[in-house]
Amino acid sequence: MLKKDMSNKNKINLGFWRKLSQRCRKEKRPIMCLAPMSDVTDEAFRQMFVKYGRPDVLWTEFVSVNGLCSEKGYENMLIDLKFKPNEHPIVAQVFGSDPKKFYQAAKIIKKLGFDGIDINMGCPDRKVEKQGAGAVLMKNYKLAQEIIAAAKRGSGKMPVSVKTRIGYNKIDTTKWIKSLLEAEPAVISIHWRTRKEMSDAPAHWSEAKKIMKLAKGTGTLIIGNGDVQNLEDAYKKIEEYGVDGIMVGRAAFGNPWFFNPRTSKNDVPLKKQLQVMAEHAVLFDKLFHGRKNFAVMKKHFKAYASGFKGAKELRAELMAVNSAREVKKIVIKYLPAGRQGSV
Repeated sequence: MLKKDMSNKNKINLGFWRKLSQRCRKEKRPIMCLAPMSDVTDEAFRQMFVKYGRPDVLWTEFVSVNGLCSEKGYENMLIDLKFKPNEHPIVAQVFGSDPKKFYQAAKIIKKLGFDGIDINMGCPDRKVEKQGAGAVLMKNYKLAQEIIAAAKRGSGKMPVSVKTRIGYNKIDTTKWIKSLLEAEPAVISIHWRTRKEMSDAPAHWSEAKKIMKLAKGTGTLIIGNGDVQNLEDAYKKIEEYGVDGIMVGRAAFGNPWFFNPRTSKNDVPLKKQLQVMAEHAVLFDKLFHGRKNFAVMKKHFKAYASGFKGAKELRAELMAVNSAREVKKIVIKYLPAGRQGSV
């Protein structure tokens, strides 16, 4: 394993994370992040958060380093790596198992203008694992360290982070996270469940205190992920467990107001909620028409259309749509009486 001098935390290249963490400490609040999610955190989804309640850091969907480093694959991957200037700081997430490809991918991501590169070491998808990537890397500490080192060599001043879990079949937090800390990533984002648990068991936030002791003095920031319900809950978890930041995934579905300290989804009128859903659909159509299946939006419709009378019927109709135009027509029918207006 790599040897690390834990006494000099300034050795780690934190990049934009350094100023961000300093600012958040000054403001006495956690670093807030929108979790990377496959077929979810595309440009349309992220733009909703930029407009209605942006987090401190955004992530792309993950892309394969093998694909990114091939001529044909590169062109295909670019659609998942599109972002607008108003999304900075934004981190590109990648997966794979070949350190050489991570070195090349880091160079490409740096050239594309991203603020950081994140290595997925937690995805439980079987297709990803068959490539020796994602969660299966938790079984190979040496390769995981080599991948981080290669990405750091290719990234230059761009910081390298890792997103992972607390173990594969069982909780193995201490050994696994300690091995990652030895490789000196800027950030480790930890989903407090094992790969075996997927998202079915309650997140083991109690492991956070253990990890914060391990990370103390290393310079690596620790971001916690799992079962964060709202901003109030995020602050409670920071207070109790002492992590540097919070990453939110499922709770952000259909809720671009999640990170907005002045507005929660519960405060948003139904008309506005449905208008934003239609706005999201229109933007997705505009950005990805002919390149991504519109069916991707259906998981978002289920989240937007909830918690009000008629929501079940609305969701049923939305499951049959194939375009933003159809969404707008359906939404108009469900707007509160006398408030149909434009969508």
